[in-house]
Parts: sequence; C-alpha cells; structure tokens
Amino acid sequence: MNDTHQNSDGSHCFLVEFSISSPNRGEALKRLLHELNNANLDHYRIVTDNRAAAAREDAKAKPSAPPKKPAPKPSEPNPLELRIRFFIETSKLIRININKGRGIKLSIPCRVLNYDADKQLITAYHVDEKQVYTVGLNEIDDFVE
Repeated sequence: MNDTHQNSDGSHCFLVEFSISSPNRGEALKRLLHELNNANLDHYRIVTDNRAAAAREDAKAKPSAPPKKPAPKPSEPNPLELRIRFFIETSKLIRININKGRGIKLSIPCRVLNYDADKQLITAYHVDEKQVYTVGLNEIDDFVE
C-alpha cells in the first residue's frame, strides 16, 4: 500500500498494486475484474500504464542502476481507452456500430486488433468478411459486447 485517504463520507481509499500469475495480460485482467466484482467493494478503479509496468519488470530483471529522474505522473486514463484495450487483450468478439456520415451506417461483428491513441484510430478484423478495417474513433457510435 502506498497511500491511504479518508473521504468526507467516512470511507477510505487505498492505492494498491496486484501481481497476478497468468499466461497473458488479458487473462490476468479478466481474473482481476472477476475478483474485484465479487469483492463487495463500494468503488474501484483500475489504473494501468503499460510503459510503467514494463519499466517495473525491467527494474526487477536488471541489477540496480543509478537513480533516474522521476517520470512525470501520467494523466488519468480515459475509460473508453481502457475498454478498448480490454477488447484487444481478451480478443473479445464485439459489434461496432459505425456512422460514416451522409446516412451511411455500418454494424460489423469484429475483434479489435489495435488502437492508435495519437491518431484516434481503431483497427478491427471483420469476422464475417475476413477483412481488416481502420475506423476513426469519432465515427464509432457504440461498442456492443
């Protein structure tokens, strides 16, 4: 535990870090979500940063090095981005409702392959047509699980 904080309503917040043994990140995230959903918690938030996790793993594997400058604190992740990352890591079959404009609407059953946060693009594999589509995040109306 790194930090504890009491809220005005008498509840307490804790910052914790979990380590879950699993064959891949998607399965570990699935196990974590299952446990948290069954834990009778008032509220929880998963904050993940792949670069920070990789840096921790590198630090464990390498001998100690001279101290580095502290990295700037990452901003709070976007819940939509976390949801998209979850779809990628679990290879979950979903349906994306797309509005291309001028009355053109698509609804494709797909698996999300990649998400480019800088360009706001999602790459998805259409499971019926066996084609890969790249869609702008602003064109997507809904993700249906």
